[in-house]
Amino acid sequence: MKVMSGIGTAEIFTLGIEPGEMLLESITHAIEQYDIKNGIVISGIGTLKTCNMHYINHTDFPPSDSIYHLEKPLELLSVSGIIANKEPNLHVVVSCKDDQVYGGHLEPESEVAYLAEIAILKTDFLPMKRHLDEKRKVKLLGPP
Repeated sequence: MKVMSGIGTAEIFTLGIEPGEMLLESITHAIEQYDIKNGIVISGIGTLKTCNMHYINHTDFPPSDSIYHLEKPLELLSVSGIIANKEPNLHVVVSCKDDQVYGGHLEPESEVAYLAEIAILKTDFLPMKRHLDEKRKVKLLGPP
């Protein structure tokens, strides 16, 4: 386990993502535009037309993922994750009217239906980076 801590001034950015925009791509654009090197996605809600996520296939190494695609009216219940060295690692939870709930790692091309509202706490005073563990072939969070 690696623990990073820092004390400093934090900024909060709120994103209002509009119908037809892509969720991950919009967040990534804001990260670049507002130079959010390190941060925490502390809230995310909205609605989606489509959602692409991946989940793990097994617990052995190296990891193996499968992407699943949902295309139906979805409530975006939660977006959370960490931005380390401008690289977001975000997870979502969505539900649909037939009482099903889905969750996983957010992938590109997830389209907003009516709106999405995201809050990012910029914590550039807390240096973080993901490093590739060559043995296990997984990127792990740690100090730069």
